[in-house]
Amino acid sequence: MSTEDAPALFDAPATGDGRPVPDRPLADRLRPHALEEVVGQGHLLAPDAPLGRMVEAGRLSSIILWGPPGCGKTTIARLLAARVGLDVEQVSATFSGVADLRRIFAAAGRRRRGGRGTLLFVDEVHRFNRAQQDCLLPYVEDGTVVLVGATTENPSFELNGALLSRCQVLVLHRLDGVGLAELLERAQRLTGRRLPLTESARASLIAMADGDGRHLLGMVEQLLEAPSSAPLDETGLAAVVATRVPSYDKSGEEHYNLVSALHKSMRGSDPDAALYWLARMLAGGEDPLYVARRLVRFASEDVGLADPGALQAALGAWTAYERLGSPEGELAIAQAVVHLATAPKSISIHRGFARARAAARRTGSLRPPAHVLNAPTELMKDLGYGAGYQYDPDTADGFSGADHMPEGYPPPDERERFYEPTGNGVERLVRERLDHWDRLRRRRRGDTGC
Repeated sequence: MSTEDAPALFDAPATGDGRPVPDRPLADRLRPHALEEVVGQGHLLAPDAPLGRMVEAGRLSSIILWGPPGCGKTTIARLLAARVGLDVEQVSATFSGVADLRRIFAAAGRRRRGGRGTLLFVDEVHRFNRAQQDCLLPYVEDGTVVLVGATTENPSFELNGALLSRCQVLVLHRLDGVGLAELLERAQRLTGRRLPLTESARASLIAMADGDGRHLLGMVEQLLEAPSSAPLDETGLAAVVATRVPSYDKSGEEHYNLVSALHKSMRGSDPDAALYWLARMLAGGEDPLYVARRLVRFASEDVGLADPGALQAALGAWTAYERLGSPEGELAIAQAVVHLATAPKSISIHRGFARARAAARRTGSLRPPAHVLNAPTELMKDLGYGAGYQYDPDTADGFSGADHMPEGYPPPDERERFYEPTGNGVERLVRERLDHWDRLRRRRRGDTGC
C-alpha cells in the first residue's frame, strides 16, 4: 500500500488556515482498522478463539486484557466496540477517580435507556484502588457497561476477587519475530520508504523491540529520520536508536518470574540458563545484594551438605560484592551462581529440620537426659546432672554411642530419623559415616546386653 493509497485515518490533519499539523506518531497512524489486521493475537481473535466467538455472536462480555506493553490491548478494545456496535468511554486508572466513573455510568445509563450499549475501557486498570474497583461492580453486573480493562500486571495480584469473578481474563502475547516483521513491512508501505538496514541489522532491530510493537515503530521513526544513505549494520543501528532496558519491575510479577527462573535453573543444574537469568535481572536494575541473599538461601535449601562449600561460596560472593560494588562485584555473584548450579543437590537438611520442628511441637517440654546436663555446682552433681557422660573424642572410636534425645523419647531403633542424607556429593560420605555409627551403637548394645 503506497502513501497515496493509505486510508484517510492515516492522512495528516490540517490546521484552520490549511497548514498541515505535525504527523501523528507512526504507531498511531498504523493502528489497525479491523480486528483481522491485529498481529500476534490470533489465539484470541481467530474465529474459534474467545474474542472471535464473541464477535461472531455480536455480544461482548466484560474482559480483562492482560499483556505486555505494545501488544495491542487498546487497539483491540476499540475495534471490539466498533464491531459489536458499542459506544466507547475511555479512562486511565492513573488519572481518573470515582467521580469520573459516576459521570460515565450516568451517561451509559441514558444510552441504555435509548437502546445503546457502552464499552468502558479502563487503561492500566490495576492502578484502581479497591474502592474504585468496587465502584465498577454493580454497573458491570447489571450490564450498564461492558468493561474492558487493560493491564500489564498479573490480575490475580492486582484486582480484587469480586471484579475478577465478573470478567474473563484474556492473556495477550508479546509480539514474536513474525508479528514484528509484519509491522516493519506495514511501516515501509505506509511511508513509501525502505529501512536503511542490512539484513543482520534488521534482525537486531526486531530483537531490540523486545516484543513491543509500539517501541519497534518508535525506532523505525528514528531510522527514517537518520541522515544515512548507505544501509546501517548492527553497529550503525545501535548508534542511531536508543537501547531499551528489558522489561523488569523490581516489585511486580516480572521480578518474581525472573527470580523463580534463576532459582529453578540453578536447582535444575543448568549454569547457562542461570547466568542468563542473572544477567536479565541485573540488566533490569535488580539490586545485586538481593540476588546474593537469594543465593545464600539456595545454598542451604537446595544444596545443603551435598556440597558444604556452597554456603561459603554464596556468603563469599555477598561479601565480595559489598567490598567491590558494581560492576566488578557482579562477577563474584556470577561465580557463585555457577557454583550452585553445578553443585550436587540435597534437601535433606530442609526435610530433617522440618521433621525435627514437628517433633519438638509434638513432644512439648521433655527433659534432656541427665548425662548431657552440665553440673557446675555440687548440688547439681548430687542430683545426677552429668552422670554417665562419655567424652566422645576420648573414646576408642571417637564415638560413645550415647543417646542424646529427651528422657521418655523412643529408643533409636524405634523413632523417626530426621536427617536422612542422600547419595549426592559429599553427603554420600556423611551417609556412610552415619551407617558406621549405627553399627557401632548396635554392637555396643549387644555387648552390654541391651
